Amino acid sequence: MQKLIILAFVGLIAQLVDGSLGMGYGLTSTSLLLAFGITPAVASASVHLAEVVTTGASGISHTRFGNVDKEIAWRLIIPGAIGAFLGATILSHLPANTLKPYISIFLMLLGLYVLFRFIIKNNQSKQKKRKKMTKAFFIPLGFIAGFFDATGGGGWGPIATPTLLSRDDIEPRKVIGSVDTSEFAVALASSIGFLLSLGAHQINWIWTIALMLGGMIAAPIAAYLVKILPSHLLAVFVSGMIIFTNIQTLLSLGKLPTVWNSIIYIVMFILWFSVFIFTIKKYRNTVVKKGQTSETMQIE
Repeated sequence: MQKLIILAFVGLIAQLVDGSLGMGYGLTSTSLLLAFGITPAVASASVHLAEVVTTGASGISHTRFGNVDKEIAWRLIIPGAIGAFLGATILSHLPANTLKPYISIFLMLLGLYVLFRFIIKNNQSKQKKRKKMTKAFFIPLGFIAGFFDATGGGGWGPIATPTLLSRDDIEPRKVIGSVDTSEFAVALASSIGFLLSLGAHQINWIWTIALMLGGMIAAPIAAYLVKILPSHLLAVFVSGMIIFTNIQTLLSLGKLPTVWNSIIYIVMFILWFSVFIFTIKKYRNTVVKKGQTSETMQIE
């Protein structure tokens, strides 16, 4: 019983992070199941089955709070589902770990770019006109994100969210809401693939239901946080998670002493916290200046 409560709590925290930042549910939940000794394929299958329910609840919540761009969501669904199904059925036994360093480097660069755009360039105050979104952009993005999500137990959010955030014509909350909503199709396709290849008897359904319940509770809370939080603060959170997660992946592949890994983590956290404080102060100064300008115009 205690283990089930822990699993439900982890599902709640994972969905709270995923629904707020557009990533994190698969990584958090799969890591816990692996720690309990479940094989990677069964862990990924259990998480994706839970995500069918949690992403459905998350998508409904994001839609109700106006966080979803339907055009983006629909363009991601089909290629994402195809990539997820293939990853779960045909390609899940390939050594996906060999690709992790390259994906991590790519994601880190995207995370740094997001920080640069929102912190240094400060473009969040003026939304640019929407560029034409072509199939040439969304088909490979959805397919690759769906494929790595199925094979790695998490990857839809970490790949799709920063890639869309790297554009300067989409609101961060719309990116997060659209990615979370389209993930329902990805989770469903992955689950079908895993059930066909592994069989339903391999799944620990009690653990899966516990993860579902925690995620369903957190889904509307996370969607509301996305609606009320300033876009640049969301961008700092998302980019910080991207960078930190992928540094962990790269360090785990190296042979540095544990103490050096700890030092790197501490330094990265201090840098991220400093950027976060800097962003808050910069935002306050911008709000104050806008308020003063508005008062001056009223007086005139």
